[in-house]
Amino acid sequence: MRPLEPAERLPLRWGTYDDRRWAGLVLIVGGLVHLQAARTEDLIPLIVGSAAHVVGWLIMPAHGWRRLVPLLPSTLVVWLLLTGPQSVWTLTVTFLCWLLVRHRPWRSLLAVSPVLLNGVVAAAAYREYVWMPVAVGASAIVIVGAAWWAAAIARHVHSDSH
Repeated sequence: MRPLEPAERLPLRWGTYDDRRWAGLVLIVGGLVHLQAARTEDLIPLIVGSAAHVVGWLIMPAHGWRRLVPLLPSTLVVWLLLTGPQSVWTLTVTFLCWLLVRHRPWRSLLAVSPVLLNGVVAAAAYREYVWMPVAVGASAIVIVGAAWWAAAIARHVHSDSH
């Protein structure tokens, strides 16, 4: 049996841990992706994407302050991504927010390095906005891998402390 995540131990006022975690993740990522569909002729995705992104953070199972901290910085990041692949490195901020909300230990900050490196590579390799889907897709793969790495570090830290 796997050890419980720190957030799984929290008493929840509504919903289940897994439901809130998955719904939050879908809204955080879905809001980011939806917001990227905005154009000067169609600004509705800015509103819908931002709202979904914020609600996603708010429903994640975590201590209240950990859910509030990401709201402004992560939302600013998803707006900055509208400037193109040169801004992909800012996803490092959103990833740091993820580590905070997931109650990851300090050692898990090692997992930030591939996310930042991916952003630097994307900025150098993709100069035109037309490459944004490729840059975001590659970033998604790197971020998922880094999140798994951070979870593995957290499990290791947890097993060392017991």
